[in-house]
Amino acid sequence: MKKLRVPNHIVELLQHLHPEIKKKIKTALKNILKNPEVGKSLHCELEGLCSYRVGTLRIVYKSTSDIIEIVAIGPRRSIYEATYQLLKKSKTQR
Repeated sequence: MKKLRVPNHIVELLQHLHPEIKKKIKTALKNILKNPEVGKSLHCELEGLCSYRVGTLRIVYKSTSDIIEIVAIGPRRSIYEATYQLLKKSKTQR
């Protein structure tokens, strides 16, 4: 079975969410673990990542052979641009 990797900044974000939203995200993460292909494949600059819908939020993740890494969680209107900026920033730091 694959393992789930959630960065500390996302864990902190989740701790401050409403309990109902936390429950929905937890269910979504279980679904992603069971079937990593359940999310929508992203294109262009975000190729290689997937997005899973949880109401108005999106979970952006990357799946490898043994790990599912959560990249970002946020509202649809801003998550894709924020994810692109995060990836761009991490590439320049390497």
